Amino acid sequence: MFLPFFEQLRKGGVPVSLREFLAFLEAMKAGLATYDVEAFYYLARTAMVKDERNIDKFDRAFAAAFEGLEQISIEQVLEAVDIPSDWLEKLAEKHLSEEERAEIEALGGFDKLMETLKKRLDEQKGRHQGGNKWVGTAGTSPFGAYGYNPEGVRIGQNESRHKKAVKVWDKREFKNLDDTVELGTRNIKVALKRLRRWARDGAAEELDLNGTIRATAEHGYLDVQTRPERRNAVKVLLFFDIGGSMDPHVKIVEELFSAAKSEFKHLEHFYFHNCLYEGVWRDNRRRWDAQTPTHEILRTYGPDYKCIFVGDASMSPYEIAYPGGANEHWNAEAGQVWLARARDQWQSNLWINPVPEKYWGYTHSIGMIQEIFGPDAMVPMTLEGLSRGMKALTR
Repeated sequence: MFLPFFEQLRKGGVPVSLREFLAFLEAMKAGLATYDVEAFYYLARTAMVKDERNIDKFDRAFAAAFEGLEQISIEQVLEAVDIPSDWLEKLAEKHLSEEERAEIEALGGFDKLMETLKKRLDEQKGRHQGGNKWVGTAGTSPFGAYGYNPEGVRIGQNESRHKKAVKVWDKREFKNLDDTVELGTRNIKVALKRLRRWARDGAAEELDLNGTIRATAEHGYLDVQTRPERRNAVKVLLFFDIGGSMDPHVKIVEELFSAAKSEFKHLEHFYFHNCLYEGVWRDNRRRWDAQTPTHEILRTYGPDYKCIFVGDASMSPYEIAYPGGANEHWNAEAGQVWLARARDQWQSNLWINPVPEKYWGYTHSIGMIQEIFGPDAMVPMTLEGLSRGMKALTR
Protein backbone atom coordinates (compact mmCIF):
# COMPACT_ATOMS: atom_id res chain seq x y z
CA MET A 1 0.00 0.00 0.00
CA PHE A 2 3.03 2.32 0.35
CA LEU A 3 4.50 1.64 -3.12
CA PRO A 4 3.02 4.88 -4.59
CA PHE A 5 4.72 6.77 -1.73
CA PHE A 6 8.03 5.03 -2.52
CA GLU A 7 7.69 5.92 -6.22
CA GLN A 8 6.83 9.53 -5.35
CA LEU A 9 10.04 9.80 -3.31
CA ARG A 10 12.06 8.50 -6.26
CA LYS A 11 10.35 10.98 -8.60
CA GLY A 12 11.05 13.80 -6.14
CA GLY A 13 14.77 13.11 -6.20
CA VAL A 14 15.08 11.50 -2.78
CA PRO A 15 17.81 8.80 -3.03
CA VAL A 16 15.89 6.08 -1.19
CA SER A 17 16.92 2.44 -1.57
CA LEU A 18 14.82 -0.71 -1.46
CA ARG A 19 16.55 -1.70 1.79
CA GLU A 20 15.44 1.58 3.43
CA PHE A 21 11.89 1.12 2.17
CA LEU A 22 11.78 -2.42 3.60
CA ALA A 23 13.08 -1.11 6.94
CA PHE A 24 10.21 1.42 6.91
CA LEU A 25 7.67 -1.35 6.26
CA GLU A 26 9.06 -3.44 9.13
CA ALA A 27 8.72 -0.47 11.47
CA MET A 28 5.10 0.01 10.39
CA LYS A 29 4.41 -3.69 10.90
CA ALA A 30 5.86 -3.44 14.40
CA GLY A 31 3.34 -0.69 15.17
CA LEU A 32 5.78 2.17 15.73
CA ALA A 33 3.26 4.56 14.14
CA THR A 34 -0.49 3.89 14.23
CA TYR A 35 -3.33 6.37 13.52
CA ASP A 36 -1.00 9.34 14.06
CA VAL A 37 0.02 11.37 10.97
CA GLU A 38 2.86 13.18 12.73
CA ALA A 39 4.36 9.95 14.07
CA PHE A 40 4.00 8.38 10.60
CA TYR A 41 5.79 11.36 9.00
CA TYR A 42 8.78 11.22 11.36
CA LEU A 43 9.04 7.43 11.08
CA ALA A 44 9.11 7.59 7.26
CA ARG A 45 11.64 10.46 7.28
CA THR A 46 13.90 8.68 9.76
CA ALA A 47 13.88 5.44 7.76
CA MET A 48 14.29 6.87 4.26
CA VAL A 49 16.22 10.15 4.54
CA LYS A 50 19.92 9.71 5.31
CA ASP A 51 21.10 13.23 4.40
CA GLU A 52 19.49 16.37 5.82
CA ARG A 53 19.94 18.06 2.41
CA ASN A 54 17.10 15.83 1.17
CA ILE A 55 14.58 16.77 3.87
CA ASP A 56 12.92 19.47 1.73
CA LYS A 57 12.60 17.04 -1.18
CA PHE A 58 11.09 14.48 1.18
CA ASP A 59 8.55 17.01 2.50
CA ARG A 60 7.39 17.88 -1.04
CA ALA A 61 7.11 14.19 -1.98
CA PHE A 62 5.25 13.38 1.26
CA ALA A 63 2.76 16.21 0.68
CA ALA A 64 2.13 15.04 -2.88
CA ALA A 65 1.70 11.39 -1.91
CA PHE A 66 -0.69 12.04 0.98
CA GLU A 67 -2.54 15.10 -0.26
CA GLY A 68 -6.01 15.30 1.34
CA LEU A 69 -5.14 12.99 4.22
CA GLU A 70 -6.01 15.64 6.80
CA GLN A 71 -9.54 15.91 5.38
CA ILE A 72 -10.43 12.31 6.34
CA SER A 73 -12.59 12.34 9.47
CA ILE A 74 -12.12 10.09 12.50
CA GLU A 75 -15.49 8.48 11.75
CA GLN A 76 -14.34 7.47 8.28
CA VAL A 77 -11.16 5.96 9.72
CA LEU A 78 -13.14 3.94 12.28
CA GLU A 79 -15.44 2.63 9.54
CA ALA A 80 -12.54 1.63 7.29
CA VAL A 81 -10.26 0.09 9.91
CA ASP A 82 -11.02 -2.91 12.09
CA ILE A 83 -9.80 -1.59 15.44
CA PRO A 84 -9.69 -4.21 18.24
CA SER A 85 -12.58 -3.81 20.67
CA ASP A 86 -10.32 -4.09 23.73
CA TRP A 87 -8.23 -1.17 22.38
CA LEU A 88 -11.35 0.98 22.14
CA GLU A 89 -12.46 -0.05 25.63
CA LYS A 90 -9.13 0.94 27.14
CA LEU A 91 -9.27 4.22 25.21
CA ALA A 92 -12.62 4.91 26.86
CA GLU A 93 -11.34 4.46 30.40
CA LYS A 94 -11.38 7.60 32.50
CA HIS A 95 -8.02 8.96 33.64
CA LEU A 96 -8.19 11.89 36.03
CA SER A 97 -5.59 13.93 37.86
CA GLU A 98 -5.54 14.06 41.66
CA GLU A 99 -7.07 17.57 41.56
CA GLU A 100 -9.92 16.40 39.31
CA ARG A 101 -10.61 13.43 41.56
CA ALA A 102 -10.77 15.71 44.60
CA GLU A 103 -13.46 17.81 42.90
CA ILE A 104 -15.76 14.81 42.41
CA GLU A 105 -17.98 14.36 45.46
CA ALA A 106 -19.71 11.25 46.75
CA LEU A 107 -23.51 11.19 46.80
CA GLY A 108 -23.69 10.89 50.56
CA GLY A 109 -24.54 7.40 51.73
CA PHE A 110 -25.78 3.98 50.69
CA ASP A 111 -29.51 4.79 50.84
CA LYS A 112 -29.05 7.94 48.77
CA LEU A 113 -26.96 6.02 46.24
CA MET A 114 -29.61 3.30 45.75
CA GLU A 115 -32.41 5.85 45.52
CA THR A 116 -30.55 7.87 42.87
CA LEU A 117 -29.70 4.74 40.84
CA LYS A 118 -33.39 3.76 40.71
CA LYS A 119 -34.26 7.26 39.55
CA ARG A 120 -31.54 7.26 36.85
CA LEU A 121 -32.67 3.88 35.50
CA ASP A 122 -36.25 5.14 35.25
CA GLU A 123 -35.18 8.29 33.39
CA GLN A 124 -32.39 6.99 31.15
CA LYS A 125 -32.89 6.39 27.44
CA GLY A 126 -30.12 4.84 25.30
CA ARG A 127 -26.38 4.43 25.79
CA HIS A 128 -24.14 7.12 27.32
CA GLN A 129 -20.40 7.71 27.37
CA GLY A 130 -18.75 10.35 29.53
CA GLY A 131 -20.63 12.84 31.64
CA ASN A 132 -21.39 12.85 35.34
CA LYS A 133 -25.03 11.79 35.61
CA TRP A 134 -26.23 8.80 33.60
CA VAL A 135 -25.39 5.10 33.75
CA GLY A 136 -22.65 4.81 31.12
CA THR A 137 -18.92 4.49 30.52
CA ALA A 138 -15.81 6.63 31.05
CA GLY A 139 -17.50 9.42 32.98
CA THR A 140 -17.59 10.67 36.56
CA SER A 141 -21.11 9.45 37.29
CA PRO A 142 -21.48 7.19 40.36
CA PHE A 143 -23.02 4.58 38.06
CA GLY A 144 -21.54 2.60 35.17
CA ALA A 145 -18.14 1.37 34.06
CA TYR A 146 -14.57 2.53 33.32
CA GLY A 147 -15.05 5.92 34.95
CA TYR A 148 -14.27 7.33 38.36
CA ASN A 149 -16.33 8.24 41.40
CA PRO A 150 -15.37 7.86 45.08
CA GLU A 151 -18.71 6.18 45.83
CA GLY A 152 -20.72 4.32 43.23
CA VAL A 153 -22.33 1.23 41.71
CA ARG A 154 -20.21 -0.63 39.14
CA ILE A 155 -22.24 -1.89 36.16
CA GLY A 156 -20.72 -3.65 33.13
CA GLN A 157 -17.02 -3.44 34.00
CA ASN A 158 -14.69 -6.39 33.53
CA GLU A 159 -12.57 -6.00 36.67
CA SER A 160 -11.85 -3.67 39.55
CA ARG A 161 -9.75 -0.58 38.78
CA HIS A 162 -10.06 2.05 41.52
CA LYS A 163 -11.50 -0.32 44.19
CA LYS A 164 -14.12 2.32 45.08
CA ALA A 165 -17.38 0.56 44.20
CA VAL A 166 -20.05 0.32 46.90
CA LYS A 167 -21.92 -2.33 44.92
CA VAL A 168 -21.16 -4.43 41.80
CA TRP A 169 -24.22 -4.97 39.61
CA ASP A 170 -22.71 -7.82 37.59
CA LYS A 171 -22.46 -11.57 37.96
CA ARG A 172 -18.76 -12.42 38.30
CA GLU A 173 -16.99 -15.76 38.26
CA PHE A 174 -14.03 -16.58 40.51
CA LYS A 175 -11.60 -19.52 40.44
CA ASN A 176 -11.05 -21.93 43.32
CA LEU A 177 -7.76 -21.61 45.16
CA ASP A 178 -5.25 -24.28 44.20
CA ASP A 179 -4.20 -26.30 47.25
CA THR A 180 -1.51 -28.21 45.30
CA VAL A 181 0.56 -25.16 44.35
CA GLU A 182 4.30 -25.54 44.83
CA LEU A 183 5.38 -23.40 47.74
CA GLY A 184 7.76 -20.61 46.86
CA THR A 185 9.32 -20.80 50.33
CA ARG A 186 8.94 -22.97 53.41
CA ASN A 187 8.34 -19.94 55.60
CA ILE A 188 4.55 -20.26 55.70
CA LYS A 189 4.75 -23.94 56.58
CA VAL A 190 7.28 -23.27 59.33
CA ALA A 191 5.03 -20.58 60.82
CA LEU A 192 1.96 -22.86 60.76
CA LYS A 193 3.87 -25.57 62.65
CA ARG A 194 3.53 -23.41 65.76
CA LEU A 195 -0.19 -24.27 65.79
CA ARG A 196 0.11 -27.84 67.09
CA ARG A 197 -1.50 -30.02 69.72
CA TRP A 198 -0.13 -33.54 69.48
CA ALA A 199 -2.39 -36.50 70.22
CA ARG A 200 -2.28 -40.25 69.66
CA ASP A 201 -5.58 -41.81 68.66
CA GLY A 202 -6.89 -44.46 66.30
CA ALA A 203 -5.41 -47.88 65.48
CA ALA A 204 -2.05 -48.86 66.98
CA GLU A 205 -0.11 -49.17 63.74
CA GLU A 206 3.15 -47.31 64.47
CA LEU A 207 6.18 -49.12 65.88
CA ASP A 208 6.92 -48.06 69.46
CA LEU A 209 10.69 -48.49 69.48
CA ASN A 210 11.25 -47.52 73.13
CA GLY A 211 8.37 -49.71 74.27
CA THR A 212 9.67 -52.65 72.21
CA ILE A 213 13.16 -52.37 73.75
CA ARG A 214 11.71 -52.13 77.26
CA ALA A 215 9.33 -55.09 76.79
CA THR A 216 12.05 -57.26 75.17
CA ALA A 217 14.43 -56.58 78.10
CA GLU A 218 11.72 -57.45 80.62
CA HIS A 219 10.51 -60.66 78.95
CA GLY A 220 13.74 -61.99 77.50
CA TYR A 221 12.35 -62.37 73.99
CA LEU A 222 11.44 -60.00 71.15
CA ASP A 223 8.19 -58.32 72.18
CA VAL A 224 7.13 -55.84 69.48
CA GLN A 225 5.04 -52.95 70.79
CA THR A 226 2.90 -50.65 68.61
CA ARG A 227 1.05 -47.43 69.29
CA PRO A 228 -1.34 -45.05 67.50
CA GLU A 229 0.34 -42.59 65.15
CA ARG A 230 0.97 -39.16 66.59
CA ARG A 231 -1.13 -36.54 64.83
CA ASN A 232 -1.72 -32.83 65.04
CA ALA A 233 -5.11 -32.71 66.74
CA VAL A 234 -5.73 -29.02 66.12
CA LYS A 235 -8.96 -28.37 64.19
CA VAL A 236 -8.88 -25.42 61.80
CA LEU A 237 -11.68 -23.62 59.97
CA LEU A 238 -10.47 -21.40 57.10
CA PHE A 239 -12.59 -18.70 55.46
CA PHE A 240 -11.09 -17.23 52.26
CA ASP A 241 -12.12 -13.91 50.73
CA ILE A 242 -12.11 -14.47 46.97
CA GLY A 243 -12.26 -12.25 43.88
CA GLY A 244 -12.28 -8.50 43.33
CA SER A 245 -9.58 -6.72 45.33
CA MET A 246 -8.13 -10.11 46.38
CA ASP A 247 -7.04 -10.95 42.81
CA PRO A 248 -3.51 -9.50 43.26
CA HIS A 249 -3.00 -11.71 46.35
CA VAL A 250 -4.10 -15.06 44.88
CA LYS A 251 -0.57 -16.51 44.64
CA ILE A 252 0.40 -15.90 48.28
CA VAL A 253 -3.04 -17.08 49.51
CA GLU A 254 -2.67 -20.28 47.47
CA GLU A 255 0.69 -20.85 49.15
CA LEU A 256 -0.97 -20.42 52.55
CA PHE A 257 -3.80 -22.79 51.56
CA SER A 258 -1.36 -25.42 50.30
CA ALA A 259 0.70 -25.22 53.49
CA ALA A 260 -2.41 -25.48 55.68
CA LYS A 261 -3.69 -28.53 53.77
CA SER A 262 -0.41 -30.36 54.33
CA GLU A 263 -0.04 -29.30 57.97
CA PHE A 264 -3.54 -29.77 59.46
CA LYS A 265 -5.36 -33.09 59.32
CA HIS A 266 -8.61 -31.56 60.59
CA LEU A 267 -9.08 -28.66 58.15
CA GLU A 268 -12.28 -27.28 56.64
CA HIS A 269 -12.39 -24.36 54.25
CA PHE A 270 -15.06 -22.07 52.80
CA TYR A 271 -15.12 -19.03 50.53
CA PHE A 272 -16.84 -15.68 50.98
CA HIS A 273 -16.69 -12.38 49.11
CA ASN A 274 -15.51 -9.25 50.94
CA CYS A 275 -17.39 -9.92 54.21
CA LEU A 276 -19.10 -12.85 55.91
CA TYR A 277 -22.87 -12.97 55.29
CA GLU A 278 -25.68 -15.53 55.45
CA GLY A 279 -24.04 -17.99 53.02
CA VAL A 280 -20.58 -19.39 52.21
CA TRP A 281 -19.45 -21.94 49.62
CA ARG A 282 -16.77 -24.53 48.90
CA ASP A 283 -16.68 -24.27 45.09
CA ASN A 284 -16.45 -20.88 43.38
CA ARG A 285 -17.90 -22.35 40.19
CA ARG A 286 -21.14 -23.02 42.07
CA ARG A 287 -21.16 -20.12 44.48
CA TRP A 288 -24.65 -19.02 43.44
CA ASP A 289 -26.42 -22.38 43.49
CA ALA A 290 -24.50 -24.42 46.09
CA GLN A 291 -24.11 -22.11 49.08
CA THR A 292 -24.04 -23.44 52.64
CA PRO A 293 -25.99 -21.31 55.15
CA THR A 294 -23.63 -19.70 57.64
CA HIS A 295 -26.00 -20.71 60.45
CA GLU A 296 -25.38 -24.34 59.47
CA ILE A 297 -21.60 -23.81 59.66
CA LEU A 298 -22.00 -22.27 63.12
CA ARG A 299 -23.99 -25.32 64.27
CA THR A 300 -21.77 -27.95 62.62
CA TYR A 301 -18.30 -26.97 63.82
CA GLY A 302 -17.81 -26.80 67.56
CA PRO A 303 -16.00 -24.20 69.65
CA ASP A 304 -12.84 -26.36 69.68
CA TYR A 305 -12.09 -25.22 66.11
CA LYS A 306 -9.56 -22.45 65.42
CA CYS A 307 -11.22 -19.97 63.05
CA ILE A 308 -9.03 -18.08 60.55
CA PHE A 309 -10.26 -15.49 58.05
CA VAL A 310 -7.97 -14.65 55.12
CA GLY A 311 -8.78 -11.46 53.22
CA ASP A 312 -7.68 -7.90 52.51
CA ALA A 313 -10.68 -6.44 54.44
CA SER A 314 -10.86 -3.79 51.71
CA MET A 315 -14.45 -2.97 50.85
CA SER A 316 -17.12 -0.33 51.17
CA PRO A 317 -17.91 0.42 54.85
CA TYR A 318 -21.58 -0.22 54.00
CA GLU A 319 -20.75 -3.88 53.34
CA ILE A 320 -19.78 -4.27 56.99
CA ALA A 321 -22.20 -1.95 58.76
CA TYR A 322 -25.48 -1.93 56.77
CA PRO A 323 -28.18 -4.45 55.83
CA GLY A 324 -28.32 -4.40 52.03
CA GLY A 325 -24.76 -3.14 51.81
CA ALA A 326 -23.32 -6.36 50.35
CA ASN A 327 -21.48 -5.93 47.08
CA GLU A 328 -23.30 -8.46 44.92
CA HIS A 329 -26.58 -9.31 46.66
CA TRP A 330 -29.06 -7.97 49.18
CA ASN A 331 -28.11 -9.06 52.71
CA ALA A 332 -30.80 -8.99 55.38
CA GLU A 333 -28.24 -8.58 58.19
CA ALA A 334 -25.07 -6.51 58.25
CA GLY A 335 -21.70 -8.21 57.80
CA GLN A 336 -20.54 -7.19 61.27
CA VAL A 337 -23.43 -9.18 62.79
CA TRP A 338 -22.21 -12.38 61.11
CA LEU A 339 -18.59 -11.72 62.05
CA ALA A 340 -19.64 -11.25 65.69
CA ARG A 341 -21.52 -14.58 65.59
CA ALA A 342 -18.46 -16.33 64.20
CA ARG A 343 -16.23 -14.87 66.91
CA ASP A 344 -18.71 -15.90 69.62
CA GLN A 345 -18.80 -19.48 68.30
CA TRP A 346 -15.04 -19.84 67.80
CA GLN A 347 -13.25 -17.98 70.57
CA SER A 348 -9.83 -18.69 69.01
CA ASN A 349 -10.03 -16.55 65.89
CA LEU A 350 -7.69 -14.62 63.64
CA TRP A 351 -7.78 -12.43 60.52
CA ILE A 352 -4.78 -12.72 58.16
CA ASN A 353 -4.46 -9.74 55.84
CA PRO A 354 -2.26 -9.97 52.68
CA VAL A 355 -2.13 -6.15 52.43
CA PRO A 356 1.16 -4.81 53.90
CA GLU A 357 0.56 -3.54 57.43
CA LYS A 358 1.90 -0.07 56.66
CA TYR A 359 -1.04 0.53 54.28
CA TRP A 360 -3.83 -0.55 56.64
CA GLY A 361 -4.46 2.98 57.85
CA TYR A 362 -5.43 4.13 54.34
CA THR A 363 -8.50 1.85 54.12
CA HIS A 364 -11.38 2.61 56.49
CA SER A 365 -12.88 -0.89 56.26
CA ILE A 366 -9.66 -2.48 57.55
CA GLY A 367 -9.99 -0.37 60.69
CA MET A 368 -13.62 -1.50 61.06
CA ILE A 369 -12.62 -5.18 60.86
CA GLN A 370 -9.87 -4.56 63.43
CA GLU A 371 -12.45 -3.04 65.78
CA ILE A 372 -14.60 -6.18 65.45
CA PHE A 373 -11.76 -8.69 65.91
CA GLY A 374 -9.56 -6.67 68.23
CA PRO A 375 -6.28 -4.89 67.42
CA ASP A 376 -4.13 -7.99 68.00
CA ALA A 377 -6.34 -10.42 66.06
CA MET A 378 -5.42 -9.07 62.60
CA VAL A 379 -1.94 -9.93 61.36
CA PRO A 380 -0.15 -9.33 58.04
CA MET A 381 0.71 -12.26 55.78
CA THR A 382 4.41 -12.18 56.58
CA LEU A 383 6.58 -14.66 58.47
CA GLU A 384 6.51 -12.44 61.53
CA GLY A 385 2.77 -11.84 61.21
CA LEU A 386 1.92 -15.53 60.80
CA SER A 387 4.16 -16.49 63.73
CA ARG A 388 2.44 -13.87 65.87
CA GLY A 389 -0.99 -15.08 64.78
CA MET A 390 -0.29 -18.78 65.43
CA LYS A 391 1.06 -17.91 68.87
CA ALA A 392 -2.14 -15.99 69.64
CA LEU A 393 -4.30 -18.95 68.57
CA THR A 394 -2.48 -21.34 70.94
CA ARG A 395 -3.21 -19.27 74.04
